[in-house]
Amino acid sequence: MTTTDETEPPDGSTADWLADKVLRGLISALLRLPHERRVPLMGAILRRGIGPLVGYRKRAEDNLAMIYPDMPQAKRRAIAAACCDNFGRTLIENYAWTEFGQRLKGTVPTGEGLTALSQAATDNRPVIFVTAHFGNHEAPRQVLTAMGHVIGGLYRPTQNPFFNAHYAKTMTSWGGPVFAQGRRGTMGFARHLKSGGMGTLLFDVSAKGPAVPFLGHPAHTALSAAEIALKMDALMIPYFGIRQPDGLSFAVEVEAPVPPGSAEEMMINATQRLEAQIARHPSQWFWVHRRWKKR
Repeated sequence: MTTTDETEPPDGSTADWLADKVLRGLISALLRLPHERRVPLMGAILRRGIGPLVGYRKRAEDNLAMIYPDMPQAKRRAIAAACCDNFGRTLIENYAWTEFGQRLKGTVPTGEGLTALSQAATDNRPVIFVTAHFGNHEAPRQVLTAMGHVIGGLYRPTQNPFFNAHYAKTMTSWGGPVFAQGRRGTMGFARHLKSGGMGTLLFDVSAKGPAVPFLGHPAHTALSAAEIALKMDALMIPYFGIRQPDGLSFAVEVEAPVPPGSAEEMMINATQRLEAQIARHPSQWFWVHRRWKKR
C-alpha cells in the first residue's frame, strides 16, 4: 500500500518543511548508532531539548496538574520529563522497526486475552486490538506478528505532511496492511477485517464522539473501534506494550476481550483499561496530547 504519492510533494508550510528537515537529519544520524545508545539518546533529546522547546513539557505538566491537582509539582515535572523521554525512545524504536522486532524476540505476551485470541485465529474471526500512545504502542503488534498473526491497522496522519511522508513507513512497511484514517482508509481496514483479519486502533486522541470519562474528566472519544467490532462480530481486545525499568525492553499484556454492549459502553470499558495502566505507569502515557480539548 502506498500512503503518499511520491510524484507530488506534500502540501505543507515552509515551517513544516524546515521542521521535517531537522527531524530527518536527527533521525538519520541516530540510526547510525547502536540500539543501546540510540534509544536513550533520543529520549534525552526529547526530554531536555525538543520537549521544552516546542512546549511538550509544559503541556504535559498542565494536563497532569488538571488530573492530579494534589500531586506535588516536583512529581508532575518528573512525570512530564519522563513522558517526553518515552516519546523520544518510542519514535526512534519505530523508525528502526526491523531491529526493534528483533530486539523483542523472546518477549512472551501475557494476559487473559491470549486464549480468546488463539480461538479467534482458529475460527478465522476478526479481531480489533485497541491500544493507546502508552509505552510503545507498536511493541504488542511486533510481538504478536512474530507469533504468526497478521495485524493491520488504521492510523491518523501527522499534521506535518512532510514528516508524515516518512513517518507512515514506520507502520506500513511491515505486518499487515495499515491504512490512513479517512473514508477510504476505513473502508480498506474494514475489508481487511471482514476476511477474518486482525487490526489495531489507537483510541486515546480527541476525536468526534461522545464525552467519555477519562481520568476524572470528559474526553471526546471515537466509537469507531467498537462500532466496527459490533458490525463484524469481531473480538475487541485491549493490548499494551509496557516499557521496563531498563528503558529498552517491554512487557506485552493482552487483556481480556471487551464485553459486547453499546459502542459507547465498550469504549468506556477500553478507556478504563487504559486508566488502570496509567495508574501503574503514569509516565508512559503521552500526556502531551490535547486529550480533553472542548469541541
